[in-house]
Amino acid sequence: MALKFTISQDKFLEGLNSLQNITNKKGTLAILTNVLIESTDGGLVLTGTDLEVGLRIRVPAEIKENGSLTLPSKKIFEIVRESGSKVISVEEIENSWVVIKAGLSTYNLAGMPNDEFPEFPEYEEDNFLSFKSDIFLELIEKVIFSIANEQENIYSLTSVLFEKEKINDVSYLRMVSSDGHRLSIMQNEVAQDVDKLKLNEITLIPKKGLQEWKKFCEGRDNVEISFEKKQLVLRDSNAIMVIRLKTGEFPPYSAIVEAIELTNCLKIKRIPFLESLKRINLFTEDIFHTIQLNIEKDKMILSSQNADLGNAKDEQTIVYDGEPLTLGFNCRYFIETLGVMDCETVEAYINTNDSPCLMKSDDDKGFTSIIMPMQL
Repeated sequence: MALKFTISQDKFLEGLNSLQNITNKKGTLAILTNVLIESTDGGLVLTGTDLEVGLRIRVPAEIKENGSLTLPSKKIFEIVRESGSKVISVEEIENSWVVIKAGLSTYNLAGMPNDEFPEFPEYEEDNFLSFKSDIFLELIEKVIFSIANEQENIYSLTSVLFEKEKINDVSYLRMVSSDGHRLSIMQNEVAQDVDKLKLNEITLIPKKGLQEWKKFCEGRDNVEISFEKKQLVLRDSNAIMVIRLKTGEFPPYSAIVEAIELTNCLKIKRIPFLESLKRINLFTEDIFHTIQLNIEKDKMILSSQNADLGNAKDEQTIVYDGEPLTLGFNCRYFIETLGVMDCETVEAYINTNDSPCLMKSDDDKGFTSIIMPMQL
């Protein structure tokens, strides 16, 4: 049958907007840039996939004739967004074309048959646990910035490692990311029994999946999750997202953390340090963003040099009474790390001139960052 429905602009736009990051990916299959629109009890089901992430959303609509078809996701989104009408009507005619009416405007849009659209992944109903969305939003925010780019030689570093742990009957969820030059770890205590989550021995979530997981959690108070061997499933009463997991190894990050002695500590005010780094970064070379840190008793001098532009120097008051240190670091790594921290004072542990820097704070529980040094 030919699909025919009327829907509010707001609800249609909200549903289509959720699919844009998934359907606008350039790929080999033209059908993947389309959204599948199907009639159901009480409205429509909108589905998009790039074969790595799939999202299915229910939206209320008045169904006049049942049916299903696919339409170009970006174009139907643009039509609905720019429409001046609060109500949109869509009617399928022959050869997968539709007539869209919005106020005094009429659009004819070419679709594609739904039989070419990939099947939405099946999943088990029995293994879901409900969590507050804020838990995942914080985990993701604290690690997503240090995931390796797709060009990285170590394939697994383009994903986040997801772990669960129970310590003295207290349950924790943890995310870990690294690009080979820095390491970010975030763990949150949760009320649920994490033993019920069926994780693989190594559970890797691709960066694209993590970005969509974050978007799924925004605007929702709670979300149910379930892990299966090859996929992660998120859902609430109106939407289901399936993220395909990656396979591979992940560096033994615990050994890296344990190798750093927590003895030689600098205490630095986070916001002044962050602002200083941004100033110094103006004169770094574009590729490596190298800065020099000269650390003395209760004082840190930051400096940078650009062969074409000049140089910069900045001084920060710190709490430190160890041996003098002279180190090189990528300034951008510090800026991104301090930007996601939520504390007034940062504790930085650096043992020697060649040591990595471990940063954490008692006021930012669960978060640890390690940044590797650079040769000056």
